Amino acid sequence: MKKIFATLMMIAMIAISVPMLSGTASAQTRYRSYSSYSTTYNRPSFYRRHRNLINVGIGTGAGALIGGLIGGGRGAGWGALAGAGGGALYTYKIKPKRPRYIYYR
Repeated sequence: MKKIFATLMMIAMIAISVPMLSGTASAQTRYRSYSSYSTTYNRPSFYRRHRNLINVGIGTGAGALIGGLIGGGRGAGWGALAGAGGGALYTYKIKPKRPRYIYYR
C-alpha cells in the first residue's frame, strides 16, 4: 500500500511540475513588411493565452487527487479547494504575468 501511495504522489508531483517547466521563450512576435506597409502578429501559445485557468485547474486536480487518496470523497472536495487556492496563489501572487515588450527600430 505504501508503494502505491508513494507512486501516486510522485505522479501527482510530476503532473504539477511539467507545465511549469515547459515555458517557451518565444513571445508575441512582430513582423513588419515594408512592401505593403502592414504589420502582422503571431498568436501567443495556448498556455500563454490561458495561463491562469490552466494553473488553477492543475492545482485543483492535484489537490482533489491527493485529498481523495487520503480522505475519500469528502477529502477530495477539501483537497480540490486547497489545490485551487494554491494554484491561484502561484498564478497571481508568486509568478504573476509580466508584460513583454519588443522594440524595433
